[in-house]
Amino acid sequence: MYPPQSPPPPPPYTYVPAPLPLPRPPRRWWQHPALIVTALVVLPPAGIALAWTSQWERTQKILATVLSGVWFLIPLLSDAPKETGAEGKAQPAAASAAPAPSSSPPPSPAPTPTPTPSAEPQMPSAVGWPYAQAEKTVEELIDGELKALSAYADVSLPADHGTWLVCFQDVTAGSRLVAQSAAPVVHLVAPGTACPAAPGTDLRPKPAAPAPAPTTAAPTTAPEPDDDGTGGSGGGNVSYKNCTAVKAAGAAPIRRGDPGYGRHLDRDGDGVACER
Repeated sequence: MYPPQSPPPPPPYTYVPAPLPLPRPPRRWWQHPALIVTALVVLPPAGIALAWTSQWERTQKILATVLSGVWFLIPLLSDAPKETGAEGKAQPAAASAAPAPSSSPPPSPAPTPTPTPSAEPQMPSAVGWPYAQAEKTVEELIDGELKALSAYADVSLPADHGTWLVCFQDVTAGSRLVAQSAAPVVHLVAPGTACPAAPGTDLRPKPAAPAPAPTTAAPTTAPEPDDDGTGGSGGGNVSYKNCTAVKAAGAAPIRRGDPGYGRHLDRDGDGVACER
């Protein structure tokens, strides 16, 4: 027998260094945590998509997805019972609003009374109405026609005056009309024209004639001595106080020897007084 052999020595130990972690890629602007959290709250579908593109760990991504999904489904789940409750309330209300069947026949409508003409028609108040309306209303009450006149004396009434307005009526409103003999009259103005104070007034009054100028002094019959120094007389028994009276009497200019001539009227002594 051979003697037992010893096991071979182990190979020399070699040190293998652990691999270094890979550097993370640079973070983009849409991978910012604040932006992702805001999107998860405001718009959960977009926030979930941004969370899975971020540099978060897998556990953080799953947790963010679950919380955002629950936040997104809460409003949808809470509105459904309200609609169901509203429908449930509407159905009993509709059932209660439905009338119960009745065996009795429906009541027949009451007959409409036929209007009868009044035995004593009365004049309506047509002031402010267009003539066409007043004519139709009044002529239904009488056998004759409604006569129309212009409210202004200097404005003629056209042939087509249906739109002219009534300003005055000769029959007072509420007066009894005799259908066989009534002949009411209305006074009209054109649309947009104001009514006069009374029928027959001029729309454009003529200017008043100027009043004659009053005379300041009337000629007197008392004789006045002639003081022209010639000894001549003015003639007659007419005398004037001043040239204004001479002009008012229509005697200017007045010459020496004419009736009413006086030296006090002839300032320049040329024998002609009140020449200007």
